[in-house]
Amino acid sequence: MLRPRIPVNPLPTGIVTPLAQSVTTSDVEPRHESSPTAAAPNAPARTTVQLTPGSVVALAAGGGAVVLVVGAVLVSMLLAVAITGVSVAVIAVVLRLLIKDLQKGR
Repeated sequence: MLRPRIPVNPLPTGIVTPLAQSVTTSDVEPRHESSPTAAAPNAPARTTVQLTPGSVVALAAGGGAVVLVVGAVLVSMLLAVAITGVSVAVIAVVLRLLIKDLQKGR
């Protein structure tokens, strides 16, 4: 019941392709280039970016703003971690004192 039934095909049906024949080197003719010394095409010249004094100031101001924003984000994350650490430490001290008081009451 659970055995797979594989169909048996004693004779191939369809188009049978013959085996490929090997080619000898005498049958191959050499290919001649029309111009063997042809130079490769030149890449198009890139346009150069010309920076004016105003654009240099704008780039410097933009870079400074990015540095300030990233610095503020990193400092705020560090402050959040520090506050969390201090609050966990305070909770640990309070719990320790409460456990000591409960043990003394016995």
